[in-house]
Amino acid sequence: MSNALKFYINGEWVDPVVPATLDVVDPATEQAFARISVGTAADVDRAVSAARAAFPSFSSTTKAERLALLRRILEAFESRMDEFGDIISREMGAPLRLARSSQAGIGAAHLRQTIKTLEAFEFTSMIGTTQIVREPIGVVGMITPWNWPINQIACKVAPALAAGCTMVLKPSEIAPLNAILFAEVLHEAGTPKGVFNLVNGDGPSVGLALASHPDVDMVSFTGSTRAGIVVAQAAAPTIKRVQQELGGKSANIILRSADFLKAVRSGAAKCFENSGQSCNAPTRMFVPFERMDDAIALARETAEGVVVGSPTRPETTMGPVVSKIQFDKIQDMIESGIAEGAELVAGGPGRPHGLNQGYFVCPTVFASVRHDMRIAREEIFGPVLSILGYETEDEAIHLANDTVFGLAAYVQAGSLDEARRVAHRLRAGSVYINSPRWDPAAPFGGYKQSGNGREYGEFGLSEFLEIKGIVGYQ
Repeated sequence: MSNALKFYINGEWVDPVVPATLDVVDPATEQAFARISVGTAADVDRAVSAARAAFPSFSSTTKAERLALLRRILEAFESRMDEFGDIISREMGAPLRLARSSQAGIGAAHLRQTIKTLEAFEFTSMIGTTQIVREPIGVVGMITPWNWPINQIACKVAPALAAGCTMVLKPSEIAPLNAILFAEVLHEAGTPKGVFNLVNGDGPSVGLALASHPDVDMVSFTGSTRAGIVVAQAAAPTIKRVQQELGGKSANIILRSADFLKAVRSGAAKCFENSGQSCNAPTRMFVPFERMDDAIALARETAEGVVVGSPTRPETTMGPVVSKIQFDKIQDMIESGIAEGAELVAGGPGRPHGLNQGYFVCPTVFASVRHDMRIAREEIFGPVLSILGYETEDEAIHLANDTVFGLAAYVQAGSLDEARRVAHRLRAGSVYINSPRWDPAAPFGGYKQSGNGREYGEFGLSEFLEIKGIVGYQ
């Protein structure tokens, strides 16, 4: 990748102010396969200055002009879909089939949904004699993670462009190459100079400089709750808007009326998808106590059916986790489940049999988990499922809500009326009934320590807009 050692600032690929590099490691081999430059506050200053200078012009473009730009970006993105999938698979370990279809595919889906949203969106309206105007907020700092990298880039950049904002992106330094490729797509599509800027680097050097910068009007952050707190603290002195999508510990309530076989199998499979590295993964499965043995058998069968291995092998359904740090954290959590007395149903500590290199984790299932155990309380971000029992529906809902998180929740039921009743009582930003298809227009974001604000569709576009009331307009 020819631009790996450069940043994209003001429509050009430029060298960092202070030369410094970082290896990009293939988690399947534990070997470096690329190198990027890492920036400093000086690089952030350059990028923010470019975005600030571009804002007056770009914020004045018409909806038609921004739609045309987004359509060109989508066309350029789709022409390089396999390239996106290949690089995402290499840098964060997703099986190649998943990386191409879901990881890369979700980026195109967000672009399409933003185009559809913008086509119907009205930036002005009237309330009595007052005109309500929705205007772009300004320069946006974007900090994105490694687990679904192009998803989080696209669902921020696309609506910000639709709103008329300019921006500076700091992608994860662990999986940065897809962001460089995305910058190439925006350049190819003719994005005006300074509208989109990219600076690679770590959180302390680049992320905090971006969050605290006085000329940044908004920070959109996706990552851990711990890092989100640091970003919010850095942004506070300048009173900028902070939109955050943070951690989760999502409950999956399987009601007595549900198709039990389907519900347990699909819930366990969803927990293991992307090596468990999804903030909204259904990692806490609630089943009636009298069905615990059935749940154990079905979850074990699902875990044992997962094919763990090299992301390049066609038969692989689960690749490695992203890094040694993640691997070690997950091992510690699995060990804590055993030490606290949970029943180990499948998987366990160490690598799967035959895999001696790479950050591979065994798909792991714990049953008879108590609500006070670490594996039931803390976000693991790995392929570890906890099965908890309940006596009554009220108890299941209470336990599901008894968490500092509130990103997502899941309900499996035999009737929609029953599922809807439970869904309304769950304190989470998204509730999924009976394993529905993903909806790019549905709001995504959390309650409590899972963040604030919403992404996707109209809700994501609105995050990048200020509201002005012109009183006495008529």
